[in-house]
This record gives sequence, structure tokens and C-alpha cells, in this order.
Amino acid sequence: MAPAVPINIGRITVALDGSPYADHALNFAIDLAKRYSSALTILTVAPMVPLYLSSTEPWAPTEMPEGELKFYRELVNSGIARAQSAGLSGATGVCLEGHVVDEIVSYIEGHPADLLIIGSRGLSTAKRLLLGSISDAVVHHVGCPVLIVRGLDPGVQPPVGATMPPGE
Repeated sequence: MAPAVPINIGRITVALDGSPYADHALNFAIDLAKRYSSALTILTVAPMVPLYLSSTEPWAPTEMPEGELKFYRELVNSGIARAQSAGLSGATGVCLEGHVVDEIVSYIEGHPADLLIIGSRGLSTAKRLLLGSISDAVVHHVGCPVLIVRGLDPGVQPPVGATMPPGE
């Protein structure tokens, strides 16, 4: 067996969506960035809501309401503030608009990270098939290691209607 090679995690990107699961992922990202002296980028994507049209044009993107865009910008600012208060003075942030999976993958392609961290809602198989799983889709399309943080921070209750994995 070959000797272990030290891991270099110089750049970490964490994707946030405002959920308690993403908040838990941010805590992991901050902790790992401190341990590995990594640069930390906080990424949010304001999702475009499709407008369904006639059969010749299946859908068209709609304009993002300013209030929603403000929400995602505030997520970035809040994440940066938390990282800075934890001692990560160089934390940066990006707020994008579009299809969430496509925007995350595109961002990582243009700004390579050594690790992408994303939260997981712990959807059941049926809900994952019906609603889709952003973390699952990202894992299959992004070209860097991905840490999917499951569960919530201690003492945080899941949102109403959320399905938690067994044992959490």
C-alpha cells in the first residue's frame, strides 16, 4: 500500500440556500477552512422560476423579483460575516441567478475549488424522485470533491414537513 499523501484543500466553496441544512454546511465549511487555512467562497443561486408557455416553447425564464434576489444577497453577506467573525478574513461571496444545479456547476468550472460543500435536506426516495435533489445532481456533474452535509446542527429542529434520515 502506498503511503498517505497529505491533502491540500486550498479553496473551499459552500453553496447556501437559506435552509437550516445549508446553515449546517456553512458551519462545516468555516471549520474546515480554518483547519486547512483555506480560502472560503460562499455561493448562493437565486432560482429562476420557469414560466410555462405553449407546446412550441416549453418554458421561458421569468425575471427574478427584487425581494428574492435581496434574500440571496443577504445570505451571502451573512455567511461572509459569520466566516469573518470566526477568523476567516478573506472569505468572499457570490450571488448568481438561474437554474441552481447548472449555476453551481458552471461556477465551479470557472472558479475551481478543492472542495465543494453543500447541505442535504434528507429527502425520502419518493420525494427525491419527484422534487429532484440538488446535492445529488451536483455530485454527478461537478468536477471536484463534494462534501454533502446531512442533518442539522445540534438543537435545530427540521422545518415542518421535512424528512430526516434515520438516526438524525
